This record gives sequence, structure tokens and C-alpha cells, in this order.
Amino acid sequence: MRRFCQPLPDLLVCAMVRNILLIDDSRTELLHLCKFLWRSGYRVRTAQSAEEAMLELGKQVPDLILMDVVMPGTNGFSLTRNLARHPQYGKVPVFICSSKNLESDRAWGLRQGALDYFTKPVDTKLLLSRIESLA
Repeated sequence: MRRFCQPLPDLLVCAMVRNILLIDDSRTELLHLCKFLWRSGYRVRTAQSAEEAMLELGKQVPDLILMDVVMPGTNGFSLTRNLARHPQYGKVPVFICSSKNLESDRAWGLRQGALDYFTKPVDTKLLLSRIESLA
């Protein structure tokens, strides 16, 4: 899998969000969302764990982070909390995309610092709308 997706040059991209870091341990989910976001004009980098995500963040701070909750090692809730408290990454918006669909999971994710919470399968039109609203 490519670790970086380039946008198509003829697509308009939201002025504020151009670079997205997508974190999910599922290759299938990474491919699906990466392809969708790439076709929508965004540059997408991927990571399959919190540890890989921190390495990617060290290379370039994205405009938005989309992440799963259930991952090996550090889970998405903990990573969201750590990023929200981090001096360099605390202002980067985080959207959680998870199969955990209870209202308590959503509330917990938002309390950890996520700006939005989507349940899988992600409604891509709604996701795109929320990304564009960050402008």
C-alpha cells in the first residue's frame, strides 16, 4: 500500500484542509478512505498504529487527522487525548471513525479531544461535508 496519496490536480480542495493523516489498522479501511479522499482532492498519508502515526506526525503536521479507535497498542481514544494535550499537535482537528457505535463511545471520543465522531461504515458524503466545514 502506498503511504501517501496525491490529489488529482483538477479538483478543488478546501482552503484550510489539504493534508490528512489517516490512522487505521485495517488495510481495507485505509484503502477505501484513502481512495475516496484522494479522489476528493486531498493529500493523504496513512499509518496503521499510533506509533506509526507519531512517526508520520514528526515528518509533517497534517491539517486533519482521521483515526480508528480499535488498534493494536495505543488505542484511538488514548492517541486522541495525547494529541489534544501535545503542544505541537494540539490544534490539529481529529475526527474519529470507528465501528464502536454506542453513544457513550462517541461521548468519550469527544471528551478525549476529537472534533467529530463517525461510525463505520463511514458516510463519505457526511465526512466530506464535515471536512469542508473546517474552512
